[in-house]
Amino acid sequence: MPNNNLSTVSELSLKEKIGQLFLMGFRGNDISEGSEVLDMIKEHKPGGVILFDKDMVHDQPVHNIKSPEQVRNLTKALQEASKTPLLIGIDQEGGLINRLKPEYGFPETISHQKLGEKDETAFTESHSRHIAAILSDAGINLNFAPVLDVSSNPNSSIIAKRERSFGNSQDKVTRHARAYIRGHQQKNIQTCCKHFPGHGSAEGDTHAGFVDVTDTWDENELEPYKTLIDEGLCSMIMTAHIFNSKLDKEMPATLSGNVLNDLLRKKLNFSGVIISDDMQMRAISDHYSLKESLEKGLKAGLDIFCFGNNLLKEQVELKDCISAVGQLVEEGKISEQRIDESVSRILKMKERF
Repeated sequence: MPNNNLSTVSELSLKEKIGQLFLMGFRGNDISEGSEVLDMIKEHKPGGVILFDKDMVHDQPVHNIKSPEQVRNLTKALQEASKTPLLIGIDQEGGLINRLKPEYGFPETISHQKLGEKDETAFTESHSRHIAAILSDAGINLNFAPVLDVSSNPNSSIIAKRERSFGNSQDKVTRHARAYIRGHQQKNIQTCCKHFPGHGSAEGDTHAGFVDVTDTWDENELEPYKTLIDEGLCSMIMTAHIFNSKLDKEMPATLSGNVLNDLLRKKLNFSGVIISDDMQMRAISDHYSLKESLEKGLKAGLDIFCFGNNLLKEQVELKDCISAVGQLVEEGKISEQRIDESVSRILKMKERF
């Protein structure tokens, strides 16, 4: 069983607190003695991990996921190795964005777009419960879903063309995202609404590089977030790496205090966990060093940095992330109090498991 002795912020050392700020991808599908992930958990104590089925860097079919039994054994061993309960996250939206695939022995799932086209919220909630049951059985406690992006651009390579949006109206997106979250709540699986402040109008893909939505983004794209935050249904929100000069003239949303602190925290009253999209996407990694992106992200209001270690050949090591943030604290650029704020939110989320 997972180790449920959840520490308080005051019980953690500065290094342990910094470790909680990171959700890391890793190679391998077991946790044998001497494995990369076991060493990372025991030595550096991450806040969580993210699972992928495919090694995208080397185009190999098996990464962390081979079969239902293997995933159950992996997640159980991960939790047992960790002093503090781990967030074990996955992209299991349904349809094309589906890491636990039928070819590995997992049940079929339906995309957000197909659920929106059917437009029966009771069915969406039921299907969401089905997805959440798959995750629960696999020992995964966090799904990076639902997608709250409004599908305003039918040519969007990363949203519309991958069937990731419930629809092209904020009302439909809100109704189905609400049902999706409720379905997951019934199985005690945490959800993560994404990609704030809205990726649906973008033609480009932030995996590949800089994407500017200044001329296409609409303030109505905030409505699903506003409604679901007001209803207490958003416990975690993922940022988009999109650039929008109407919101910030210099920074992409992930690194923007205007977007995360002023808009999301203050204007929309969000008090939950803010997690970045994968920091190795080229919209970030092409433009900022590791230390620079961590400093800007913390100053902007990020609580968790996601490094999937599945996009670039160079793996990001957790020890380097912890060292970089430690240096920022020593240099007086980031306060320990700022780190404590994020860790408090993360531990509060973990209490729900």
